[in-house]
Amino acid sequence: MDFVGAKAAFFCGSTVLTYLRDDLPGLGWADHWDLPGGGREGDENPATCLLRELDEEFGLRLPPDRLIWQRVFPSMANPARPSVFFAGHLTRAEITAIRFGDEGQGWEMMPIPRFLSHPRAVPELQRRTGIAWADLAAK
Repeated sequence: MDFVGAKAAFFCGSTVLTYLRDDLPGLGWADHWDLPGGGREGDENPATCLLRELDEEFGLRLPPDRLIWQRVFPSMANPARPSVFFAGHLTRAEITAIRFGDEGQGWEMMPIPRFLSHPRAVPELQRRTGIAWADLAAK
């Protein structure tokens, strides 16, 4: 599958794993709340891309079967190409084990309603998270 990158909403109860992007000149969505994930490297498949980014950003190594929902959307970086959005769940033990990487100002298990309405969250990721959360709640 051709795709630009992958992002994910990882839920624990009524919270979602978020991080605050660096506040640097020229950085897209600087100082905004973001979700784990990023750009594809080499010939990675979407799940491998997302799980590599999760490990780099949060020090979490999860198996692919922990990604329980996915949908393809236009890439935010290049709308002519696809990106993949996943959702999954984290345990409290996994949250305790997070070791935040060197990208971003900090992380938070943010209440889902707060993320979905936060004025400084990446808008398209708010929309995608809302879709995933609603789909998972309906199951």
